[in-house]
Amino acid sequence: MALQVIGAGLGRTGTMALKTALEELGLGPCHHMYEVIQHPEQAPFWERAARGEPVDWDDVFAGYRSSCDWPSCAFYRELAARYPQAKVILTLRDPHAWYKSVCNTILPAMKGPLFAPDGVRVGPPGDFAPLLIGEKAFGNDFTEENMVAAFNRHNEEVKRTIPPTRLLVFEATQGWEPLCRFLDVPVPASPFPLKNTTEEFKARIAERERITENSRA
Repeated sequence: MALQVIGAGLGRTGTMALKTALEELGLGPCHHMYEVIQHPEQAPFWERAARGEPVDWDDVFAGYRSSCDWPSCAFYRELAARYPQAKVILTLRDPHAWYKSVCNTILPAMKGPLFAPDGVRVGPPGDFAPLLIGEKAFGNDFTEENMVAAFNRHNEEVKRTIPPTRLLVFEATQGWEPLCRFLDVPVPASPFPLKNTTEEFKARIAERERITENSRA
């Protein structure tokens, strides 16, 4: 199974909404960071990719029809070349709102491994996230000025790299119509999914901490 859709947008740009939407449209399973968390055996592959070592993309994407979010968005060029029939979607949002969302959710994982109060590791497995995201994407400079500049630079590079006929620049607030038109599929009757908001992200962390505390009681 070859990828049919490649998400080039950085994390916290509506990538979970895109994943959910693509799967509802029959273009799933969609690879997302949550897939790596749920399948930690993928971590060594992404560590090799983050180090710049040769990898066979079919090793990790076998069984997936689409991808988005980190870690795959960092390799949109390679994936676009490997799967030339795939369409590319660049998810966007206001850069400063994006930075605020990152700070309130995934920023700690960019800096190193995360551990629950009981010492159990949580978040992305392996060591690829700090290297691929913290170092390579942002140079370990997590100031708003630097990260917004890197965010804008990445988005402009995608637009320059991918031919316009193959690229959709998309914001989740636009809903089904532009996405379905681009993918040439019918518009579902259901509302467009808006998933993984900052509030939902924090609620999951709080629930994880509650379960951890109860297990220690």
